[in-house]
Amino acid sequence: MLSWKRALRPFAALALAAVIGLTPAATATAAPAASGPSSGWNDYSCKPSTAHPRPVVLVHGTLGNSWDNWLALAPYLVHRGYCVFSLDYGQLPGVPLFHGLGPIDKSAEQLDVYVDRVLTATGAGEVDIVGHSQGGMMPRYYLKFLGGADKVNALIGLAPSNHGTTLSGLTGLLKYFPGAADLLNAATPALADQITGSAFLAKLNEGGDTVPGVRYTVIATKYDEVVTPYRSAFLSGSDVKNITLQDLCSVDLSEHVAIGLWDRIAYHEVTNALDPAHARPTNCASVFD
Repeated sequence: MLSWKRALRPFAALALAAVIGLTPAATATAAPAASGPSSGWNDYSCKPSTAHPRPVVLVHGTLGNSWDNWLALAPYLVHRGYCVFSLDYGQLPGVPLFHGLGPIDKSAEQLDVYVDRVLTATGAGEVDIVGHSQGGMMPRYYLKFLGGADKVNALIGLAPSNHGTTLSGLTGLLKYFPGAADLLNAATPALADQITGSAFLAKLNEGGDTVPGVRYTVIATKYDEVVTPYRSAFLSGSDVKNITLQDLCSVDLSEHVAIGLWDRIAYHEVTNALDPAHARPTNCASVFD
């Protein structure tokens, strides 16, 4: 007879996958990415203006895709005069719509190709990147190991998993289910890569969090239930600005999903990071901006 620990292995890994992967895709109504609304973004005829000379590349989170993560932020930026683009990455064979699950180093290679495509189409020399959750962390691999620092002016992360997550201690339960960690790594590598202490994160953060020539902004929420502790999102470095959402508006209750999906206070701070020369104070009233 199977032991209870062995019998529960798959369920432990899948439960962990579901929690780590809690992004807009997991909470929104699924629809084919090809038929998703665009509201003016992913327009490859868009030419950056003098006011906003760099196109913005949006990088979705785990279990997200190129449109569902950005149904609010992309139009918000387009309305403010930015050329905005978004990609799909980290696809697994036979898994439609829910992306960001493949090995993160391979996803960074996809970002590398996509940024080149955007630069060629727009004629710009650099892009700015805005990412949610894994999408705020994965580009750091591109910057550090794939030459992305020469093509990126700024990286802005919304609740990024920069130093991984403990899921309030739940990841520690894997040790009680022999084989569960191996199953998680085999079935959904990106989830395993984002656990605090993973080999991927050790490589990513070795020698410092940042690379020269790129400005970094991290916007986190103290109510984050996915990236825990929430301060693990923050980076160290001279070109880093770390922001806690509730320091801008104490009554903002947004958690991990909401900060990327609809929080206009966070979005206001994104625009400040994209155009610091014209930054305006962000506070509770920014929700009406």
